[in-house]
Amino acid sequence: MNATVYKPMGMTVAETVLKEAKQILDELGIVFFLRHGTCLGAVREGCLIAWDDDLDVGSVIGLHGLTEEQVYEAVDLFSQKGFTPDVIVSEIGICVEMKQYGVPIDWNCYRIIGESIYQYPVIQIPVNLHTDLKEIDFLGETFLIPNPAEDYLRLRYGPDWRVPKEFGVFESTVLELTDQSIIPPEHRRTMSLNNRFVQSSHTGYLRVLDLDGLPVDQAQIGIASTTALTGLENANTDSDGRVFFNLPVKGSYVVSIAYDDHREVLYGERLVPGLNYVYTPNPAIPSGRRNALIPETGKPHSA
Repeated sequence: MNATVYKPMGMTVAETVLKEAKQILDELGIVFFLRHGTCLGAVREGCLIAWDDDLDVGSVIGLHGLTEEQVYEAVDLFSQKGFTPDVIVSEIGICVEMKQYGVPIDWNCYRIIGESIYQYPVIQIPVNLHTDLKEIDFLGETFLIPNPAEDYLRLRYGPDWRVPKEFGVFESTVLELTDQSIIPPEHRRTMSLNNRFVQSSHTGYLRVLDLDGLPVDQAQIGIASTTALTGLENANTDSDGRVFFNLPVKGSYVVSIAYDDHREVLYGERLVPGLNYVYTPNPAIPSGRRNALIPETGKPHSA
């Protein structure tokens, strides 16, 4: 899989896509809310954020009468209206990733776990922020947002959410917030991230190489699954540039790599349990890469 780079949406087309999605969900009587960067833009800017690369809306299964059957009914209608939905089912919820006119839009239908839902990349949000949603005027329409929106945005983006952040800084902040999330013990999954190979615990590794293709010793690695409740796990690479892991599911992961004065957060890596991966920096693209990790053959314990 070739690496891609996040690119900003065309704002005029994105507005059209958001309104079309609203029309479909309204037609089915499905309650949804703006979330992530779409909510941030609506509250802070009064418009979509200029550098945002997708639209984000959400619903909560079990709230406002939403059932899983209704989610799939909506998926069928989205398809009929020209959207291209891809449904990803996980313990966190049902994620419907779509495109319309080339604009990505994600409709996440969250499951309630304890008293919380867990939003990308696994940030704990109290479900009660979604029970009495707030109406706002946005793009000439009425949309719903979490309530109070300020509490939601503080949990999602930190206490300085009102201050715009450049791409790259933004991902680092979100990853730090992931590390603060509390996951109920009965739901927590472990990756056993470590720089020492344990045959009974590890099924793959990540190897970090520098620009010269040499392994990086003591690089700081953070990995979090976005479809399983792993939380953020951290470890430093060994002398061969490796950390070992046991990925719980095939899906999307956030991976942070830091050494010397270099840091990159890969915000959407599709990883498969049982495979090994290699990271190499690209100075021409310091941030915004996706699927940048390359599979590497070999057994986890081999050099």
